[in-house]
Amino acid sequence: MDTQELIEQTLRLRQRIQAYVSDSASAWEPPRAGGAVAQVCEFLRAYAGPKSPFLAEAGAARTARADSYRVGLLAVALDSFIEYLQSGLHSGLSPERTAQIDVVSDILDQANSLLEKKDCHPAAAAVLVGASLEEFLQNWVEAEGLSIGNSKPGIDAYCKSLRSAELIQKQDVKDVTAWAGIRNDAAHGKWDQVSDRARIRLMLEGVNLFMRQKAV
Repeated sequence: MDTQELIEQTLRLRQRIQAYVSDSASAWEPPRAGGAVAQVCEFLRAYAGPKSPFLAEAGAARTARADSYRVGLLAVALDSFIEYLQSGLHSGLSPERTAQIDVVSDILDQANSLLEKKDCHPAAAAVLVGASLEEFLQNWVEAEGLSIGNSKPGIDAYCKSLRSAELIQKQDVKDVTAWAGIRNDAAHGKWDQVSDRARIRLMLEGVNLFMRQKAV
């Protein structure tokens, strides 16, 4: 997603959360805007970063009682993020990181081509998807200057390092662990575990989406 697309997505989200403002003028009514808080915080966590001040600003809306005030705080956070994007301060990824991601994307394209071939066992695609995931995580860890300590280099070690730095969430860890399990089954010749082409297709799509969401 380029900067202009991100701005447009942010504007759409800002408009959508207005629906959570109650028609009642009472400041003591039960709050309804929890959904808006969740949407905005998850959006900013993914696209501004888990340690972003924009996320912290939006998170302050959790303690507000009145829906109108909650949504107002969220709107301010989104407006600030939009201004930040429009000013060009959101530099995005470095050319080196972009090149690394392009290489990983090419590997996923190769995996997709293998899945399209009916005479090719889906295990081959699973191995490639797993390799692309490991490469993506390793490059991400290195780009952030993180360490895996004495752990053996691999998906699990990179995943733990990113989780410790709060760059990925618990659900991300579960997804990555599941994908790593499929890759390991394929690499160790457990053909009955990786013969379902649809399952490998879901793995490919999941890894691709994960990379797109995290490569911001």
